[in-house]
Amino acid sequence: MSDKQSNYYQLFGLARDASTREIEGAFVQLRARYSDAGKDLDGSDFAVILHAYEVLSNPQRRGLYDSLLAETSEPPLTINIQSSSRQIPILDTPQLVYLLVELRSPEMAKKPLLPLNLCLVIDRSTSMRGERLQQVKAALQMLLNKLSPGDVLSLVTFSDRAEVVLPALHVGEQQEPMAKIRGIQAAGGTEIYQGLAAGIQQMRQVALSSYNNQLILLTDGHTYGDAAQCLQFAARAVEEGVTINAFGIGSDWDDQFLDALVAPSGGSAEYIDSPQTIVSVLETRLQGLGKAFARYARLQEDWPRRIELLDAFRLTPYAQPLLIGQGEIKLGDIEGRAPLTFLLEFSVEPHPIPTRIRIPLPLVAEIPGEDKQSFEQHVQLTILNDTIPAEPPADVIRAVRLLTLYRLNEKAWQEIESGRVDKAATRMHHLSTRFLEAGESRLAQQAGIEAQRLLVTGKLSAAGRKQLKYGTRTLMGKTIQLEWDDSL
Repeated sequence: MSDKQSNYYQLFGLARDASTREIEGAFVQLRARYSDAGKDLDGSDFAVILHAYEVLSNPQRRGLYDSLLAETSEPPLTINIQSSSRQIPILDTPQLVYLLVELRSPEMAKKPLLPLNLCLVIDRSTSMRGERLQQVKAALQMLLNKLSPGDVLSLVTFSDRAEVVLPALHVGEQQEPMAKIRGIQAAGGTEIYQGLAAGIQQMRQVALSSYNNQLILLTDGHTYGDAAQCLQFAARAVEEGVTINAFGIGSDWDDQFLDALVAPSGGSAEYIDSPQTIVSVLETRLQGLGKAFARYARLQEDWPRRIELLDAFRLTPYAQPLLIGQGEIKLGDIEGRAPLTFLLEFSVEPHPIPTRIRIPLPLVAEIPGEDKQSFEQHVQLTILNDTIPAEPPADVIRAVRLLTLYRLNEKAWQEIESGRVDKAATRMHHLSTRFLEAGESRLAQQAGIEAQRLLVTGKLSAAGRKQLKYGTRTLMGKTIQLEWDDSL
């Protein structure tokens, strides 16, 4: 008997809180499918379906089954927490404590439980003309070949207006999709909201609750006059169960805007430095989207007195700063192929006497076919008069060092904007040295070039800024991911 057959709810494609009517409807659909396929209703496969229906449609038997399922089911998520320190001394100044948290599915190679509902929202403004648009078309052909028959695909293009190129249909049901894709022409300005609004309208053509809903935006420019509308759209989309991911092509797009656009849903913003890499970048991203084990993992912000969360950063599967101070931190999806890893930076205010502090980490995730799952673990800090200094775990040290590299880059940008060019140049030189120490010669060279550019022109190049910012993010995710791979 398969794992799916051993769980009657998964067999019917239902959540554990499904109503009696939903159970009956799922049974009728399955029965019709077996009958239409010409299978013997007394065969072993249908016998399992019939037994599952008899159990779930009887309140008493269902109650007993639910209790047994809870006792025998393995935990849907494994949570591992490493702290930079468990014991800290009594001091007159605040102290920093870092928590490195890893969430992973119990079976890292588990197949997706929900099909994809994928909408691509593609910039076709004048600046996309030429090789950029040609490579996008090649990437779209690759996506058509990689998606499964149960997946739903839609394609919207936009400039100063939106056009539905491929309406939301199951893969294989689209009529001459490549002919329509080849017909896309670049012209007009850039109004991203038009594309987003048309995209989610296509996604709504199917029952969102039955799919892994992913909207991917590709753009190479700044949106014109509708940035606030786009961010409002992002907040509404998460309420409908849609994750937004964004890719900026070239150097002329607004990285801060795209970061803000993906933050509400826990998506990621990534940099495509040249048209030639569009296909490979999207192929890698599609592999992750198709292996989502749990969706919308969130960390509730409920900290004890004298504890302040200063920063949060997701490291894997895709490095991305996380939005804090909103009541809950949107962590993103948990993939079956890799853990979701994030770093929390806390400030512990001075405590005059020895004490213990319990830092709770209440987590929520949505697992297809199951109820919404809640998990709570905690970390206990002990504040003492005398402590023996202990070396933080190597994983935490590595994560903090990578975060420091990222902050050096961001701090230099802030100093340029405030007119402190000499200080920004010095910081870039420090960043170049740090990259060399990390073995990243390409990023070290770019940081050195930008330091010299600052001294001469007082500015960073747009391409250099993005190469350093997103190159550091890639380094963060790659380094942590390699460590996880080595531990298998």
